[in-house]
Amino acid sequence: MGLPLDAQRVFHGRGGRYPGCEHLSLDAFPPVWVLTSFQPVADDELATVHAALSARWEQLAPGQPFNWVFQCRHEGRTDTRLMAGSVPEPHVVTEHGASFRVHVLKGQNHGLFLDMAEGRCWVREHAAAHPGLKVLNLFAYTCAFSVVARQAGAQQVVNVDMSHGALAIGQQNHQLNGIAAGASFLAHDIFKSWGKVTRGGPYDLIILDPPSYQKGSFVASKDYARLMRRLPDLLAPDGHALLCLNAPELGLAFLQDQMQQLAPQLAFVERVSNPPVFADVSADRSLKVLVYKAPKR
Repeated sequence: MGLPLDAQRVFHGRGGRYPGCEHLSLDAFPPVWVLTSFQPVADDELATVHAALSARWEQLAPGQPFNWVFQCRHEGRTDTRLMAGSVPEPHVVTEHGASFRVHVLKGQNHGLFLDMAEGRCWVREHAAAHPGLKVLNLFAYTCAFSVVARQAGAQQVVNVDMSHGALAIGQQNHQLNGIAAGASFLAHDIFKSWGKVTRGGPYDLIILDPPSYQKGSFVASKDYARLMRRLPDLLAPDGHALLCLNAPELGLAFLQDQMQQLAPQLAFVERVSNPPVFADVSADRSLKVLVYKAPKR
């Protein structure tokens, strides 16, 4: 393990490639390490982890404070503990030159989804290659996609999410990166706001990154189709759509078959690779990020 400067996953037991460690993941949100377990971990095991991390940290950054957080998610409960050192406030991390606010001591989502790093790279490269894009970012969360799109030259990004709090952090992220202009933030339920979204179109790039299951707002198995049906009317000629889904129980065919049925005029372009550290024993189980393209008309 090297010294991570950007936010990144370091160990991905959830991919099933390390027998006995399927419940564990280790993330770096510099200068803080975050160990997450999906089952209880005994205190002596945590002590072993502490000793190993501490020893490696002393080699990587001698004399610098050692900070780490442990989060256990089990049976619907989340327990988060600061195990050593402290967490900066505000806590700002970087990724490929962009800055993002994170919060590792509260909640399960820390403000930046590390598995989506290659998806953000794709958006950055696409926006740089097509200056002046108009982008629709649905389920925007803290607007990381918007930040990289604006940095790369997108003219306008419309961010839509139900959470006022997440969008407020999204606005802070834009200010952090000096790109406050050119982005708008709509705290709406997308299924009740199609009129407003449609009036702002058509869009050159539409990003769909919904939760796989959020009771009362979005269930991918039944609601993703409602998004797909809208894409042909929302996309500009030659426009692109980035469809994201992190649901192990729903494979690649779930997205591809429905797109073929509901939006057959959009052509499949590619599946964006996941970061190598997120390698999984099953490509169908891992994060799916698919690119589609509208016809020129």
